[in-house]
Amino acid sequence: MQISLGENEAVEVHMRRSSRARRLSLRVSQLDGKVTLTLPDFTPTREARAFLDAHVEWIRRALENQKPVVPVQIGAEIPVEGHMRRIKPGQGRSARLLPDHIMAPEARVGPAVEALLKTLARDRLTTATASYAAELGRDFQRITLRDTRSRWGSCSHAGNLMYSWRLILAPPEVLDYVAAHEVAHLEYMDHSEAFWTVVGHLCPDYQAPKLWLRREGAALHGYRFSSND
Repeated sequence: MQISLGENEAVEVHMRRSSRARRLSLRVSQLDGKVTLTLPDFTPTREARAFLDAHVEWIRRALENQKPVVPVQIGAEIPVEGHMRRIKPGQGRSARLLPDHIMAPEARVGPAVEALLKTLARDRLTTATASYAAELGRDFQRITLRDTRSRWGSCSHAGNLMYSWRLILAPPEVLDYVAAHEVAHLEYMDHSEAFWTVVGHLCPDYQAPKLWLRREGAALHGYRFSSND
């Protein structure tokens, strides 16, 4: 279904019917700008259309507030541990991190920079996780890195930890907070008051990086390392 946002401006709205939905709700993805209308089963199309017409201004504002997409290419700037670095042409097949810029092969800029960031992320997250786990006196099994869109980390009952490698783009204290958060789940597999007490013990100033992720985290997904991102 399409809805007009103004003269010569329209946007596609994806309709998703759900037996669990109790009311109509709108969502604009911070990752790709996709507009989704969720509605209960058997809701008439005319009611969905009326709901969209009543929320045109909300949709327009949400789309205007989208974070920009940044293709990772020569000349682009990307953050590494919160510090912006320009990508410059380099020799060989691998990217190299220097104090104020990144050298990358022109033939494969995105994949080379992504591989570099994943290596840095694994080193930093492994170090932070091991340190926090030792402080708690807890063991963990393995660490997996993924490009997750809905969460920055997770901890399984078996003690396996998963992190988004894009955390290496954020300031160091943000990565440390996520590591502390997931290690705390080795003690409590919930978000109870006791859990947050453990997080506070491991990372006393966790509120600031937690807020940073809420406000700025979506922008980390705006860096496109390949056409499949």
